[in-house]
Amino acid sequence: MAISFPWFYGSKPLLLFHVSILLISGLSLGTGTGTGTVDYGSDEVFADVLRDEAVDRIHQLSKISDGDGYLERTFLSPASIRAANLILSWMQDAGLRTWVDPMGNVHGRTESVNPTAEALLIGSHLDTVIDAGMYDGTLGIICAISALKVLKNTGKLDELVRPVEVIAFSDEEGVRFQTTFLGSAAIAGILPESALKISDKNGVTVEEVLKENSFEATEESLTQVKYDPKSVWGYIELHIEQGPLLESLGYPLGVVKGIAGQTRLKVIVRGSQGHAGTVPMFMRQDPMAASAELIILLESLCKHPENFLTYDEKCGGFPKESLTGLVCTVGEISSWPSASNVIPGQVNFTIDLRAIDDMAREAIMLEFSNRAQQICNKRMVNCTIDRKHNAEAVKCDPLLSEQLKYAARSALGKMSTEAANYQHEIPVLMSGAGHDSMAMSHLTKIGMLFIRCRGGVSHSPDEFVLDDDVGAAGLALLKFLQNNMMISVT
Repeated sequence: MAISFPWFYGSKPLLLFHVSILLISGLSLGTGTGTGTVDYGSDEVFADVLRDEAVDRIHQLSKISDGDGYLERTFLSPASIRAANLILSWMQDAGLRTWVDPMGNVHGRTESVNPTAEALLIGSHLDTVIDAGMYDGTLGIICAISALKVLKNTGKLDELVRPVEVIAFSDEEGVRFQTTFLGSAAIAGILPESALKISDKNGVTVEEVLKENSFEATEESLTQVKYDPKSVWGYIELHIEQGPLLESLGYPLGVVKGIAGQTRLKVIVRGSQGHAGTVPMFMRQDPMAASAELIILLESLCKHPENFLTYDEKCGGFPKESLTGLVCTVGEISSWPSASNVIPGQVNFTIDLRAIDDMAREAIMLEFSNRAQQICNKRMVNCTIDRKHNAEAVKCDPLLSEQLKYAARSALGKMSTEAANYQHEIPVLMSGAGHDSMAMSHLTKIGMLFIRCRGGVSHSPDEFVLDDDVGAAGLALLKFLQNNMMISVT
């Protein structure tokens, strides 16, 4: 059995929950703009910018697509370039100095009374999956621009105590090159030069795509993208939850405690190809039947890990709570030659494994690997397991999380018709989805704010966020800036 360990970091779906909150009744998401009235302050420009204009801009970006009749923007595609140019114009409208770095990331920065101070970075991604929803990534970028535009419109932009920079990352989803976080990993300094040689399904490399768009695509250019950790104070990301918990609790916003570690495996099972009608059952070396048994093993292992693992910490095990929210997914499966009258000669399938605790995740993978070898030996087939992606779990900074929680509570307190409901603690969640924050954690401390979405649906055209929740997210970020980044608190 071969197990290989590559250089790069995790990817995206599913959601793990850790919640510290009293369960309360609250809003449910319909199809309208919202059920509560948000008091944005005495100046109506707050609502105009944080909600109305922000929502309009999200809709504008949703129309910029490489797909015909569906939303698709991949790394440096024609639609991504058009979206980047539009985002640049909105950053300039907010009074920010703008540029595009050699990896296609879009930057908008405002200096402060102390331009040499460590900068606060706020960001998310402008790329999408295929047949995407309009809020994933986009919402975080637009809310950040909107909050800074409010400071500009109210004459407060020059009162920031440190530079604030909004970044729209060029690639987070990894759709085109099957490698996530190209944009944020470059800024964090964890993208190796070898990434430039990765090719897409058409054989076009990252390097060639960059050169097509007038970027240098050299080791030196990657060095230029990398930020000095001493120049950065912290990183904040606003993102839709991509899960159903906030909606079930009736809260528009939640604070992220951390991001689950992720492992992606490719399993290759090789057997003996043969005629479906002439090879007796007891003589078959069937990789499809073996793969079915392996997948059932994986499901049992992740549903009932207590039946397979030792939890006694004194005897070298780990706490049972380490596996809270453990999820395993087989998302792709294929066979060769894939004919109805042929016993397959080879079956390939993928495994996506996520857990809050890195040691527990490794234990699950090791247990699966050992038992998989036993099953394959019993069935007289060959089994290879390759590790394709690996990302350690990431914890959000406790102080930054508290500051975001206070800002979210202040923003939700403005939702006048539901204000009484939001006097309880803001929900605290673990994310099972990978975000740019995972890469940025290698550069600086991170904090994340989740925004609820209807039914927890994401990576789908049915992805939906209430207009008022978009406004509440922008207001929470504005409150964060006012509370922590201003000379005087307003």
